[in-house]
Amino acid sequence: MDEQQHKMEKDCSAIVDAQLPQIDSLAQSGQLTKALEQLLVLEKQTRSSADLASSTRVLIKFIRLTFEAKDWSLMQEYIVLLSKKHGQLKQAITRMTQEAMQCLEQTPDMKTKLELIDTLRTVTEGKVYLEVERARVTRILAKIKEDEGNITEAADIMQDLQVETFGSMEKREKTEFILEQIRLCLLKRDYVRANIISKKINIRYFKESEVQDLKLRYYDLMIDYSLHENEYLSVCKHYRQIYDTPVVKADSAQAKRAIENAVLFVILTPFDNEQSDLIQRVYLEAEEVDIPIYRDLLKCFITNELMRWPMIEQIYGPTIGKNPALAGDSEGSRKRLKELHNRVVEHNIRVIAKYYTRITTKRLTQLLDLPDKDCEEFLSKLVVSKTIYAKIDRPAGIVSFAKSKHPNEVLNEWSQDINALLGLIEKTCHLITKEEIIHSITKVI
Repeated sequence: MDEQQHKMEKDCSAIVDAQLPQIDSLAQSGQLTKALEQLLVLEKQTRSSADLASSTRVLIKFIRLTFEAKDWSLMQEYIVLLSKKHGQLKQAITRMTQEAMQCLEQTPDMKTKLELIDTLRTVTEGKVYLEVERARVTRILAKIKEDEGNITEAADIMQDLQVETFGSMEKREKTEFILEQIRLCLLKRDYVRANIISKKINIRYFKESEVQDLKLRYYDLMIDYSLHENEYLSVCKHYRQIYDTPVVKADSAQAKRAIENAVLFVILTPFDNEQSDLIQRVYLEAEEVDIPIYRDLLKCFITNELMRWPMIEQIYGPTIGKNPALAGDSEGSRKRLKELHNRVVEHNIRVIAKYYTRITTKRLTQLLDLPDKDCEEFLSKLVVSKTIYAKIDRPAGIVSFAKSKHPNEVLNEWSQDINALLGLIEKTCHLITKEEIIHSITKVI
């Protein structure tokens, strides 16, 4: 039955005002049982009268009396008992639950705290009007499990709740809860579930200035996920979003760090149309920040000129080598450093394909600073990805970048050329005839 249908039949506030001091006196004199019995009678009276204010005061009093007596088991019994009473007002149960939650930090030991949390989770289960309280208690429990080192259990506890369906929860708190779910999934190394959960957050919400901290937390988590999946283009986009945050732009150190990472990861991304477009955008942003080494390295990839890997290492290595993505001797750092070398080689092959129609394999290996086998492997990858067109004549040792044309294409081009030539001849003849007529008229005059 909806709360609106419970119309107050009788105002019990005067009765409650009169009896609560007596109940407090009984509890203070050591007669807790008698005080609670009298309170139960009063609870029934307020509940039968549908007096929300009085009923709420009585239910809260149950929590306070048992808390002051430090009788935690008795508190849990009454929480369960009162929440099951027929006709109990929902708002009153909500206030009682909130009062009990405030006692969690006052529990004498972890065992008592866990028992009280378990009781609250039991009471709130399946009740829409207690969904926010259940989410908060669940988050406390997950934090306890995480502190104990049970990451898997903490993640499983958090995933039990689908907070995106909670209508009564504020958007900020809902987003914080989902971010916590993502974080625990990443700690658990459940990357598939982390990606699924991340889709529950509408990134348009981050445009609001009050949630910049949540935006930064979200993109930090997404960077961790994308790095694991080797999605360098996504990592670049995430760092651009971080840079685009007002609080980051206001801090030159943070802005510089964000753009440095955006530059590095757009370079590490294999070439395609999207990468080609993004690298131009990142270059414009890099000019806004004082990062000359990164900007110059990025310009090398934009310019259609060959880059020699030894020179790249010598000029840019000391600076970009300090970046956390490349620093250290971890597997990820070594892999990304190798990817950087690969991108340099692929850039050089694209440049060579642009300026050469044919080249010997010996000369190609010299330009790329690679042995024959590696050179052929890189060429094959770019041909398969349709980045360039190339054919290798191994016996002759020649690489051809000129695409062979179909006979129909040759005929069409020849036909177009002949048409253009005939058109030019016709126009020339017309102009000559025109000049002759003008000249003859001039002579007559």
